[in-house]
Amino acid sequence: MDYVSLYRHREERSTKMKLITRNLAMIVFMGIFLLAVPVMAQTPAQEQTGVEPEKASPPPVQQKLVREGDLAVKLEQALGLGTSGDEIEAETLLGNAGILPRNGWIADYPVTPDVVGELYKSVRDAAAAGKISTSIEESLKRLDSVINETGLSVYPYTVGSSNENKPLGVDNYPNPAVINNYYVDQGPPVVTYYAPPPDYYYLYSWVAFPFWYSGFWYPGYYILHDFQRTVGVGNRVRIISNHFNDIRSHRVYRIDPVSRYRGRTFAGIGVNRTRGFITTGVPRSGRTIFNAPRTWGAPVGRMSVPGYAPRGEGRMRAPAPEGGGAYRGREMRRER
Repeated sequence: MDYVSLYRHREERSTKMKLITRNLAMIVFMGIFLLAVPVMAQTPAQEQTGVEPEKASPPPVQQKLVREGDLAVKLEQALGLGTSGDEIEAETLLGNAGILPRNGWIADYPVTPDVVGELYKSVRDAAAAGKISTSIEESLKRLDSVINETGLSVYPYTVGSSNENKPLGVDNYPNPAVINNYYVDQGPPVVTYYAPPPDYYYLYSWVAFPFWYSGFWYPGYYILHDFQRTVGVGNRVRIISNHFNDIRSHRVYRIDPVSRYRGRTFAGIGVNRTRGFITTGVPRSGRTIFNAPRTWGAPVGRMSVPGYAPRGEGRMRAPAPEGGGAYRGREMRRER
């Protein structure tokens, strides 16, 4: 009887060890797979063609600033929707085809990684629905070409939202001294993929949208709470900003970058259903406010950043409160 009990005990122990070994093997396999996901992932166009992400240098401290309006003009022509050369017309035609950022087109807002991701999704959906004449594969290739032409080199890691609420570690950081020197010499960048120095951190919002930059994977990006910068586009001077004037009501409306990503902000051109967006109370505000011609600006290459004042240029100011909103009267004049 003792031998029988011992035999059964050994058999049960052997069975348990096999189960433990099998479970450990599965855990190790899943761990290796999850670690490999960022390396194995591809951009939408690469998923169609099987082309691996190209190796390139890591991005600079500041992402190149490209206006949504300028991108719309290029995309209109690339997708065969027209050759107007006018950003309002281009935004309208793209919007009619269902190709637009989540909150619609806002000409002076910068093209950020999440905006790029939203455009990839809308281009894919428009091609699948037959709203544009090209196939899904060809449409994504043309969007790739436009993105590369602007110098952004940004592609979404996944088409959709990220559930992360805080920054994660990012590989391929430049030397911290290079980042610090940039902030001292050039001022805070509007959009950056690297953590700001501690003294500047409070100026920024974190948008947890994972993306590729020329083969380098990032879990999100940093963007100033408030910004206004003038840039040269060809022979023209353009403004990139998240503040928009309504001269008639003496108000300035602010697009909060995080609220924009979450779909709770003001609507631009192309939005058919305004439910869920913040209302201005002004008819056709997508055109009359958020795509209206600018009547004021700063010198080329300079920006107005609450909390940052270059040497000899006034006092430091606190950043604007979180969330989209409007400034009125004296508050509007201060934001100028």
